Amino acid sequence: MSRARRASFVCVSALIAACGTHPSKLDGEVEAAGGSAPDPWATRTDSKSGGDGGEKLGGAGGFDLQGMLEKVTESMKKPGPYEAPEKSSDYDEDKPHFGVMEVGGDIIERQTFSFSLFGGSGRGTELRKMIDRLRELAKDDQVSGLLLRVTGFDISLPDVLELRAAMHDFRAANKPLVCHTEDATNATYLVLSACDRIGIAPLGQIAVTGPAAMPIHVKGLLDKLGVQADFLHVGAYKGAAEPLTREAPSPEMQETLGAILDRHYLTMVEVIASERKLAVTTVKTLIDNALYASDQAKAAKLVDDVSSFETFREQVVKAPWTKLELDEDAPEGDKLGALLKIMRFLGAAGPEKPTGDHVAVVYALGNIVDGDGDGVLGARQEIASRTMVAALRALAADDSVKAVVLRIDSGGGSAQASELIWQAVRDLKQQKPVIVSMSDVAASGGYYIAAGATKIYALENTLTGSIGVVGGKIAPGGALAKLGVNTYPMGRGKRATIMASLSPWNDEEKAVIQRSMEEVYTVFVGRVAEGRKQPLDKIKQLAQGRVWTGSKAKELGLVDAIGGLDAALAEARTLGKVDAATDLEIYPPMPTLRNFLQSWGGVQAAVGLRGELAAIEAVSPQLADATERLISLVLSFRTTRIQTISVLPVVR
Repeated sequence: MSRARRASFVCVSALIAACGTHPSKLDGEVEAAGGSAPDPWATRTDSKSGGDGGEKLGGAGGFDLQGMLEKVTESMKKPGPYEAPEKSSDYDEDKPHFGVMEVGGDIIERQTFSFSLFGGSGRGTELRKMIDRLRELAKDDQVSGLLLRVTGFDISLPDVLELRAAMHDFRAANKPLVCHTEDATNATYLVLSACDRIGIAPLGQIAVTGPAAMPIHVKGLLDKLGVQADFLHVGAYKGAAEPLTREAPSPEMQETLGAILDRHYLTMVEVIASERKLAVTTVKTLIDNALYASDQAKAAKLVDDVSSFETFREQVVKAPWTKLELDEDAPEGDKLGALLKIMRFLGAAGPEKPTGDHVAVVYALGNIVDGDGDGVLGARQEIASRTMVAALRALAADDSVKAVVLRIDSGGGSAQASELIWQAVRDLKQQKPVIVSMSDVAASGGYYIAAGATKIYALENTLTGSIGVVGGKIAPGGALAKLGVNTYPMGRGKRATIMASLSPWNDEEKAVIQRSMEEVYTVFVGRVAEGRKQPLDKIKQLAQGRVWTGSKAKELGLVDAIGGLDAALAEARTLGKVDAATDLEIYPPMPTLRNFLQSWGGVQAAVGLRGELAAIEAVSPQLADATERLISLVLSFRTTRIQTISVLPVVR
């Protein structure tokens, strides 16, 4: 540990101690709190407030800053005089009512991290959060139905299917689910089709154009620039480098993309035909015609009503209603909950974790990279071998974790990192069941780390397989020469400049690289055969870098069952003998200050934390003062990291 980092930890520990809370005592105090807890900072005298215990800040004339903040917070929850109402005039929270909720935008697996101790959105909405919210409302006796105001979704087809399942669960509770939109394209319309009734605004448009792919090849541009992409691959279908090395998709790539589009098209036709009660031939004709103005969409039975949102709400919601948020706010006055979040961030309280036997969910998202990557913080957007292996080994050693669900959304990356994670999954499986849930993509390295699991689930339109190896380099020597920049590689040893040269490999060098990649491929195929308990010759036939849809992978034995995260969780609970009502342990957990200091995000965290000061002030004025000092500490903290990138070999 660097001296600067060690010093920062000492300062943070001193800060926590000065605030009057001992980390080892917090959990016990919270459990005994019974819904409220004394403010551990309340007894400290703040010299700036004239010694009145911190209930009032600012000192000047006894100005009640906390009271003012509470009033500001309350006023911000109410719409202005010229804004749309957030509830009907006859709404009573103690009586049954309709919920009105806005949904749309990017749907993602996990937030990369939008810093907020008290809620707030980041770059998108987590799929699981939306699903859990729908199921929570389905069980709420006070919610008699739900109206979704749908804006455009940026969502993959596998995620559409998981979200639709949750929408059907809501309807299965004998509660109407109605939706309104202003425009909808393919994915958004498939979400809308899960509703009992669909309304669209006048002059709105439904576009069911069908799935499409658009490979972009830049080899011609590279040739003009004098840049050569020198890539090799093992597997006839391993086409990740084709946009750089070919002017058009190879026959193998066209075959792969064609099969994927066929599966997506079939899903789209089946969903629309089933939900809108239309003949398959009719749906295919609708897709061929593609674009429908609002009245045309109604005539084609793609929607049920053409009206503004307010008119649609009045027509279909025959009950009091109130606006609901996707992120449910903490209960009023939940000082304990806010305090716990702050303490967890500071590291004075442990992460959220169920007591007793439970199932853990490990998210494996993004590129697979060597080393620590960006640590626990980076685990929300990358799969770093050391970080992931450490987490899997920790879960293996935890006797309270009875099964693990590995949720994968990755197109691959480092072969070595994939192998190390595969070994950790294998070792974990020897201790307890490991169930893989494939999201949008679990291909190449993403499939590598899945292959050794106890059982693998995928959705029909998941992209998986791609068992092959590709690697190479961009050789800009020709482009530099055009600019008058000449390079003269020098070394001792026949292969000294094999990785450093700005020119393409010669035939002998290519043979060396190809041999290395074939060795990786042999191990990869062997790992799959071992994990899937299939003959090596059979796996060799299914490999070759070919990408399969989930439905085809199920036929071929590369996955065990068709289903989403819910199905994987149910299987994990069954095999682990864990009650379905037990909460889950989630990795990566809520980031802490230590995670930020160990990553590139420390300064951004401090800036974000400064934006939270008003909310922290409402919880504890003294804590806000301590937090301000903490911000200064983090902003003064600097670290330098040198990262190296190796492009050979990768399983992508």
